[in-house]
Amino acid sequence: MSPEPAALLPPSADRVALAQSAAAAADRAAAAVLFATYRAELAPNTRAAQDDDLARLVLFFTDVGVPVGALGTDPHAWAGCSWGLLEAFKRWLLAEGYAIATINRTLATTKSYIKLATKAGALTADAAVLIATVHGYGGRAARNLDADRPTTRRSTKKPTALPIALAQARTLKAQPTDTPQGRRDALILALLLDHGLRVGELAALTPATIDIERETLTFYREKVGLTQTHRLSAATLHAARSYLHDLSPLPKQLLRGSRKNGQLAGTMGVRAIQARLRLLGKQIGLTVLSPHDCRHYWATAVVAGGTDLLALQEAGGWSSLEMPRRYVERAAIANDRVKLDI
Repeated sequence: MSPEPAALLPPSADRVALAQSAAAAADRAAAAVLFATYRAELAPNTRAAQDDDLARLVLFFTDVGVPVGALGTDPHAWAGCSWGLLEAFKRWLLAEGYAIATINRTLATTKSYIKLATKAGALTADAAVLIATVHGYGGRAARNLDADRPTTRRSTKKPTALPIALAQARTLKAQPTDTPQGRRDALILALLLDHGLRVGELAALTPATIDIERETLTFYREKVGLTQTHRLSAATLHAARSYLHDLSPLPKQLLRGSRKNGQLAGTMGVRAIQARLRLLGKQIGLTVLSPHDCRHYWATAVVAGGTDLLALQEAGGWSSLEMPRRYVERAAIANDRVKLDI
């Protein structure tokens, strides 16, 4: 095919204008779905946490009289945001009594959406650069701020884990097994205290995740996108056998809910597990016991038993060593676990 005569091609300036128009249209189309695409790729728990963070920002904007749109879906709702407003938001969160960790996470969420809004053209690059200079609180600054604030904090997590003694852990796992509810509770406590499962991971288990013959538990850690297999502890294996023996027909979810008479009914979600654990903890003097406390106990107990941090990191489903270090209680004698051949 012979090349098209040059006279039939649009002038160079026209071709440039057409290319620019096409590029602008593509940018507008991408911007329209930018937030939706970003949120669709988040884990459900992360999306829910971000929604909580954005709700705090909406409350702040309402308090200071700034009109606000749909921050989670519309990039142009961020058009009026500035570094000064974000600094004021930090001070507002402190004054409202939010925990430092909550403030830092809320700021990180806010800045993530601001980056997307800038990419969508709702904010100028200069405004985004200034906003990026607003940081959370860390290290000594965080400790100094907390030292001068009331002890009450607004947060979904306790500032420190509730210590669980070995005797208390054994008592928790020794739930009465003369009712279906008791057999279920024994399994819940064994999975939390002997395997360090997160409460969301526990709620998502199915009967198929437990292989009695192979004595293993295979489950998905949604937070890190990882499927793991654990060798069942003796207590967990015994509890699983007792619980599953009379569980017919097998439910879709492993953990069934329960009635006041101890009979099982329905399924057990995250909040039901948390409420049940609080009740069982109170019975032995552990107030506000949570699944998170059990995970702290597990991490500390296995390290005290000689497990190194790398093995703990893998077994606990952490992506770095930083998190397991936070979970392990500091030893009374700092070098007790240090081995030195002299």
